[in-house]
Amino acid sequence: MSHSPSPDHPLPPPLTPSAYEDTFTRDHLPPPEQWPLLEPLDVPERLNCAEELLDGTITRHGADRRCVVGEHETLTYGELRDRVDRIAHVLVEERGLRPGERVLLRGPNAPWLAACWLAVLKAGGVVVTVLPVLRAGELTTILRSARVAHALCDARFLDDLTEASRQVGEDAPSTLVYGGPGPDDLTERVDAHPTPFTAVRTAADDACMVAYTSGTTGDPKGCVHFHRDVLAIADTYAEQVLKPEPEDLFAGSPPFAFTFGLGGLLIFPLRAGAATVLLERPRPEALLDAVTERGATILFTAPTAYRAMAAGRGDRDLSTLRRCVSAGEHLPAATWQEWFEATGVRLLDGIGATEMLHIFISSTDDHMRPGSTGRPVPGFTATILDDKGTPVPDGEPGHLAVRGPVGCRYLNDPRQSEYVRHGWNHTGDTYVRDEDGYFWYKARSDDMIVSAGYNIAPAEVEEALLTSPDVEEAAVVGVRDPERGLVARAYVVPRAGLTADTDLADRLREHVRSRISPYKTPRSVVFVDELPRTPTGKLQRFRLREGAL
Repeated sequence: MSHSPSPDHPLPPPLTPSAYEDTFTRDHLPPPEQWPLLEPLDVPERLNCAEELLDGTITRHGADRRCVVGEHETLTYGELRDRVDRIAHVLVEERGLRPGERVLLRGPNAPWLAACWLAVLKAGGVVVTVLPVLRAGELTTILRSARVAHALCDARFLDDLTEASRQVGEDAPSTLVYGGPGPDDLTERVDAHPTPFTAVRTAADDACMVAYTSGTTGDPKGCVHFHRDVLAIADTYAEQVLKPEPEDLFAGSPPFAFTFGLGGLLIFPLRAGAATVLLERPRPEALLDAVTERGATILFTAPTAYRAMAAGRGDRDLSTLRRCVSAGEHLPAATWQEWFEATGVRLLDGIGATEMLHIFISSTDDHMRPGSTGRPVPGFTATILDDKGTPVPDGEPGHLAVRGPVGCRYLNDPRQSEYVRHGWNHTGDTYVRDEDGYFWYKARSDDMIVSAGYNIAPAEVEEALLTSPDVEEAAVVGVRDPERGLVARAYVVPRAGLTADTDLADRLREHVRSRISPYKTPRSVVFVDELPRTPTGKLQRFRLREGAL
């Protein structure tokens, strides 16, 4: 069910008095009139989400259950809590962490990163998790934007952080290294501290993280999320769509810096009392191994990886899988079908956003149509609006707008008023809702190709290309044309062993023409070795439009 946006949506209620000594994050939230309309949550006024995810789960399910499976160690819930509490003691008693200060985390998915994430929140800090592949200049921007006070960094990824700290100067964070040699390493320092650690009594609406967007459309933005928000995504999408069980074993590719991965590989399994496999190099082959060797039952990754796994599974037994979630980019119907034929598991497609923390529209067991993203997750409302903010009839394309128990709050960023309008979160996607309430992705709103008066949705052309056995990956963008304004150009990664020449290009154009309207056929095909993507695997269309390959 959708609702028309109100031009005068009510202001959010006043925030609960904060437990934080450092109030930078709360002081730099958007003004109340720019907040999205939030659905109420039944949570206590004082809530520490790390305590609830770890101590609360132990109370319900016990401390001896398997919790985190790394490449070199496996921790039970009790062992993870012990490590978390000791790290929290180090942060507070050795480093002087004050409640509310920002703490940067840098490293690949691993048990130590999971423990650091929980420890920072339990100690009252605000987590800023970054990708380990970011360079010094990118890190410098984040250190300054979030005014990071402390950092916990995997020893293998220290160099760029050291250089970024040098560039920041006297405001550089106090850095602790883990996984390296010597007595000063965090892995050694924790042994000098006791357990337990009493969690800071944070407010439910105290900030717990600043998550930075992945930069598919330009400069990243810091998205502030509260302790309440972490439980909100677990109790909506995870509980009502994913339906995890305590015996499940999660695995996947997205890093914790990508909120798709943070939810799918840490928050959701801990909330359910389940276990999670954390892979430092989660290539398709490693994901297949997590299923065949570890017995993973729930998988989180992007369409590109599912396509590669379907093609490369060989005779592997993937029968332990019962849930496979796809997000991060549009899931073509051809990929859905290829995975289903290979495994018998129906992919759960979904769309989420860093601004919304996780998935808000998804297919479900009962509501699944290949090629459709699905319906709003229970607790969320979605609608399709025109350029004036008026709902459009079913079957017509428009701008996707959503609201629910979580929403966009940029950290000190003027783009807040672009994302949130009249209480709705505007995702920047063009969608169609059909008469049965299913949402169908067409393009990013700035990706729609208008050629000689015709609208060409890149996703539709890409989907046609991907049905060809000669295509490994494909992306379609609009390029300038003096006669038509824009024309469609396809960037294609051909299957291994093929000769990328004009004959192949002609065959692919004919293949597309035979499946969709001729005017949607790409005017040109450019062969590339790989498509430009962010470190989280999302396609950077703006680089293709700029020709920056």
